[in-house]
Amino acid sequence: MTLARQHPIQVVAHRGASEEAPEHTLAAYRKAIEDGADALECDVRLSADGHLVCVHDRRVNRTSNGRGAVSALELADLAALDFGSWKAREALRSRDEEPDWEFRPEDREQTSVLTLERLLELVADAGRRVELAVETKHPTRWAGQVEERLLHLLKRFGLDAPPSPAESPVRIMSFSARSLHRVRAEAPTLPTVYLTQFVSPRLRDGRLPAGVGIAGPSIRIVRSHPAYVERLKRAGHGVHVWTVNEPADVELCVGLGVDAIITNRPRAVLSQLGRR
Repeated sequence: MTLARQHPIQVVAHRGASEEAPEHTLAAYRKAIEDGADALECDVRLSADGHLVCVHDRRVNRTSNGRGAVSALELADLAALDFGSWKAREALRSRDEEPDWEFRPEDREQTSVLTLERLLELVADAGRRVELAVETKHPTRWAGQVEERLLHLLKRFGLDAPPSPAESPVRIMSFSARSLHRVRAEAPTLPTVYLTQFVSPRLRDGRLPAGVGIAGPSIRIVRSHPAYVERLKRAGHGVHVWTVNEPADVELCVGLGVDAIITNRPRAVLSQLGRR
């Protein structure tokens, strides 16, 4: 089924095209750009020596051949790890056919740890407008320093002070209202997204933390409480839903008029929306 509407929903590649390539790798983000994603989503954590790296989990155990907390490892330690071959092994375990993506030792840059700086360079060289949704992970031992380093890096790329939130190619997301407050205090025109896995009783009427203009509910919330999306829209907030992979969920989001779909499958979602 192909869906369309007057104002296209933004399709955001969750950790890159992470269904097809290892999450948070250069390979995954290049694939997402190639597939036509409107924006790229990444999680950032601070290494022991102060570099922002794109890793979702607190520890590297799941997505690399190493062990330990990201915050306890320096960038050189992280760069020595393989963040790619697990994806091919996972695909082979889950089905009796060759995976879509194959790890090749010679493609080291494609599957090494990805710094946010390198991802920003990739976006700058994309040849078209590709937006970036950066999620700060919390709790963290580096309270406040993640946001400080993030804004410093965005400033280097000229992305920290857009004329208005609507014109910004970068938005900051977090489950932590405190993190978003820190960002707003230093960069008031950067758009912020308040991520939620459950709806707090005090926010069920569609309110968001002060200064935040975009809600980021999970697809579980949207399935269970579609009227919540309507309340958010009536309050004037944008709605970016994660993580939307199933065709029925895409259809639900379209029907509710959400503004962005965050998905592991950008190519498939774009096709369903009639944009491929």
